[in-house]
Amino acid sequence: MRKIPVKYLQPGMVVARTVYSDDGFVLLGSGSIIKKRYIYQLEKFNITSIYVEDSLLPDVEVEDVISEKTRIEAVKTVKDMLNTIKREANSGRFIIVHSKKLAKTIQNIIRDILSNKSLMVNLMDIRSTDSYTFAHSVNVAVLSILTGVAMGLSESSLYHLGIGAILHDVGKVFIPGEILNKPSALTPGEYKVIKRHSEFGLSIVEKHPQISALSKRIIYEHHERFDGTGYPQGLKGSDIHPFSQIVGMADMFDALTADRIYRKGFLPNEAYELLAGSGGRLFDYELVKVFLSHIAAYPVGTVVRLNTGEIGIVVDTPKGLSTRPTVRILFQQDRLVKEPYEIKLAENLRVLISDVINEEEMTTLKTVRTVS
Repeated sequence: MRKIPVKYLQPGMVVARTVYSDDGFVLLGSGSIIKKRYIYQLEKFNITSIYVEDSLLPDVEVEDVISEKTRIEAVKTVKDMLNTIKREANSGRFIIVHSKKLAKTIQNIIRDILSNKSLMVNLMDIRSTDSYTFAHSVNVAVLSILTGVAMGLSESSLYHLGIGAILHDVGKVFIPGEILNKPSALTPGEYKVIKRHSEFGLSIVEKHPQISALSKRIIYEHHERFDGTGYPQGLKGSDIHPFSQIVGMADMFDALTADRIYRKGFLPNEAYELLAGSGGRLFDYELVKVFLSHIAAYPVGTVVRLNTGEIGIVVDTPKGLSTRPTVRILFQQDRLVKEPYEIKLAENLRVLISDVINEEEMTTLKTVRTVS
């Protein structure tokens, strides 16, 4: 399977992973054969890409670090919670955070990750640009908890980290939609309003005893930066809690890779490099290393060109070797090979990935002849 942009879908393609709405309803089931009207519906729901089957790699599956059921229920829980908070805020009533559902959501994520410790983050979730906030909150929680597991944190600590992570942007319910979803650059005044979401978030949760002081601190501090350039307090170095930094990294990585109304998402390897370059500057260097050790810079299903001229698809990434995946070679000198073979970049250090092949180029490659 491979993830491809909706604009490159063709009738006859087969859906490899079920596409859901943020309410948990099936929009397009796994195994469905793409029709023109399905493409139209996906565009109508502002879904930018989906996973499809590919005849060149029939045995390649892209695994998520949590179950499909856990992710769907988590996104729905976040959506219901944020919508309720917004209604309560607008009516002037005391804002209630649905702690029982939220607790269950975080416990399920922790359970799934603890049972799949060897997995790298390969799957980039399918989301609508309209449901960015809900899916983003869940992704930040997953990435943060995964990092906490890598650090050997206790389940109790993972829980507090997860609650802070999934609620990190709760204060955005007080930010006007025209600012949050503005398709052009923010004015200095608008950016000043956006920056207040950390304070708003703290004001929402501070009276809830079920939410720990540590989780509240994460919500307030997740935009603080190691060099003192963050907000709202301008904290530096060790004054920022490590959990706040973890959530800040997860927030940055997921935001970079997501398609937004105002820009196309960065490729995972580009986001990986940007985050790697932030060590010792925006975030503690050691925390950055731990975070990136579980992120596949080139997720399974990514088509890449090597410095040898060979072109192949990533089929696996060894844990801790994020930029050195195993690549199944499909093309030599832009011609299809008769017998695909695999190169383990972790063992062949002179072989490097030179660039990522986009869908337009991949479509062209599939029309070429086989190497004899």
